[in-house]
Amino acid sequence: MDIASIGGIILALAGILAGMMIEGGSISQITQPTAAMIVLGGTAGAVMLQFPMSIFLAACKDVVKVFMHRGPDGEAVLAQIVEFANKARKSGIVSLDSDLNRIEDPFLKQALMLAVDGTEPEEVRTIMQLQLDNRSEIDEKIPAVFEAAGGYSPTIGIIGAVLGLIQVMKNLDNIDEVGRGIATAFVATIYGVALANLICLPAAGKLKFRHREEVMQKEMILEGVISILEGMNPRMLEMKLRTYLLASKPHEAQDAKPQPGKAARRSEAAA
Repeated sequence: MDIASIGGIILALAGILAGMMIEGGSISQITQPTAAMIVLGGTAGAVMLQFPMSIFLAACKDVVKVFMHRGPDGEAVLAQIVEFANKARKSGIVSLDSDLNRIEDPFLKQALMLAVDGTEPEEVRTIMQLQLDNRSEIDEKIPAVFEAAGGYSPTIGIIGAVLGLIQVMKNLDNIDEVGRGIATAFVATIYGVALANLICLPAAGKLKFRHREEVMQKEMILEGVISILEGMNPRMLEMKLRTYLLASKPHEAQDAKPQPGKAARRSEAAA
């Protein structure tokens, strides 16, 4: 479970509702099923009009990733790549053929399969980068669905408020009903703005972050396989690939202490 997402939405709702109740309001005042129906139905319809059904359904399915997500285990993948580099250095790249069946990551498996088959490093990079780019283009459409919903829902809320005001105008002879009706009409606006700024737009941002994490891991895998093909020293390979993990975890990058390079160590020894 993503504590930041769950805690964030709870904190936002609690702050808004607490502030309203302090001013003398009550939750029942903003509980309007009709307004919710207008905002949710209108927003969903507008988004379905903009995107193909397959993209819309994929976005609905990916809502779970906002609140429950198991991020890529970069350390495990890095350790596996270093293991393959050590084995290839001792027994040759063809020796990795026996390890293909135990690789769970399909991207790593395909890249390593190309390497074992004798594909040149540049060809491996071209093929896998093309696959990564095409997949990224598809995945980037999912956050766009939520961004579109965040743009439509406030406007749909205004439509709901206007519809409510039209009904209010029918009761102008009863001033008490007019006041109550105006308050009810503006609930749709609240729903529209809240849906956009508390759910849709933050969800789009979180899904973009998830997508970037996955892309960085695949870039690390590709760079690792290319480096194995080029015969890079496994220790240097580990240091090179670890920069991808530090880039995805800024707090660890700040705490990491730079290690002196070989040239620095040689100069110290000479001194």
